[in-house]
Parts: sequence; C-alpha cells; structure tokens
Amino acid sequence: MKSFWIRLRSSIIIMAVAITSLVLGGYVLWGVLGIISLIGLFELYRVVSMQRSVQGWIGYVAAVAYYILILLQLLDIKVFFAFLIGFFLILLISYVLCFPKVHFNKITAVFFGVFYIAVMLSFIYQIRILPSGAYLVWLIFIGSWGSDTCAYCVGMLLGKHKLKGGLHELSPNKSIEGCIGGVIGAALIGVIYGAIFTEHLQLVLHPVLGCALLGGCSAVLSQFGDLAASAIKRDHQIKDYGKLIPGHGGIVDRFDSIIFTAPIVYLLVTFLVK
Repeated sequence: MKSFWIRLRSSIIIMAVAITSLVLGGYVLWGVLGIISLIGLFELYRVVSMQRSVQGWIGYVAAVAYYILILLQLLDIKVFFAFLIGFFLILLISYVLCFPKVHFNKITAVFFGVFYIAVMLSFIYQIRILPSGAYLVWLIFIGSWGSDTCAYCVGMLLGKHKLKGGLHELSPNKSIEGCIGGVIGAALIGVIYGAIFTEHLQLVLHPVLGCALLGGCSAVLSQFGDLAASAIKRDHQIKDYGKLIPGHGGIVDRFDSIIFTAPIVYLLVTFLVK
C-alpha cells in the first residue's frame, strides 16, 4: 500500500510538471525537455558505464547543441545530417584516441543514446511550435499515457492471453487483450479529444478521425517503446534505469513510451495538416 501512494505522489508531480510545461510552451518546455534529455542520457550511459567518460561528455554536448539548433529554428534537413555526421566523426576520433580502453559497442551506445533520448523527445517541442501545436501536442500523451492506462484496465479485467515468445519474456504481465484495449482506448480518447477541440484543430483534415488515427497509431508505437526500453534493461540485467522518480524508476523508465509516440505523432501530423 505504501508503494502505491509513493507511485501516485510521483505521478501527480510528473503530471503537474508536464501540464505546466506543455501549456506554457516556449522556453519553459524547451528547457524542461532539455533537462529531461540530459538526465535520460546520463541514465542510459550509466547502463554501459559511459556516463562520465570522454565519449559520454561528447554525447551531452551533442544533445545541448541539438536543442540549441532547435530553439534557433536552424534545424533543417541539411543541418540535421551535418549535425549527425559531425557528432559521429568526433566520436570515432575519440574512439581512436582512447583505444584500446574504450570498446566499439560503447561508442555506438553513446551515438544511439543521443538519437534515442534527445532527438526523439525533442519532437514534443517541435509539435508544440506548430500551428495548433498547443492542442496537437496532447495527442502524444493520449497515445502514450492514455494507452498505458487503458491497457492496464483492460488487462486487469479481461486479460487472459499472455504475449508470446520474446514479447512475453520482456513483459510477462502484459496480455494480448490489454494491448488491444490500449490501442482502442487511445483511439477513442482521440475521438473525444478531436470532437471537443475541433475548432482549434481546423488545420487537421477531419479533426475527429485524425485524432483517432493519431491516438491509435501512437498507442501501437507506445507499447513497442515500452518493450524496447525493457529489452535494453534485460540485455544489461538491470531493473530500472534510475531512482530519480520514486515508484517509477528513472526518466527513461517513465518516458520510454513517449520516446516512440512523439516522433510518430509529428510525422502523422505533417500528413494530416491541410
């Protein structure tokens, strides 16, 4: 019972920070996402013992540089590829200079971390600054946290068939019914959201159907995001990425599904905007 109240308290604090940041947008959201990304990077790098290495610091600097480019609205496709290539080359040079103390798998983990954490989470800010972004950005959380809640409730009430194979190994408590319920639930929440805020989503083709599509598709990716984070933990035999959020673990543990939903919502929005 005590663990439930600890988890609930943490959830309330997280929701308060998330809602405040999303409503205010601008520098506040940009700063909060930047801090979350750096903490998430530290947690991920700690898994491979690179959190205080030269390469780890290169990763932190790369993440900061990426967020500065976003804030200044300089991140077009050419700049993005220049950023990735420059970051990759600097990492390889550091690998050569530190050889044989640093192994190649850890270099790839540093590169992966910046893309997996910083780049993917940045789409929350990139959606927020779009026309109607103040309303579109909530679809990320409908597809993620909304899906999680629906999947949990349906799984508890109707879950009889567990996931198979490697999926079951990664998440033995998940059920097929829960996964389906999460997708349907997120789509239905999207319908309700689109119906309520139709006048604020006029740039989206068929706001109600569009929000349903965004909710359902992001819910599918949300579940794979959760499983992907679990796979990394299983590979390195750890329970949580950190202890920053009591009852939840670390930043990556709490934002694992959002890491997947943010970019898919951004991509779908670009196709659904008139």
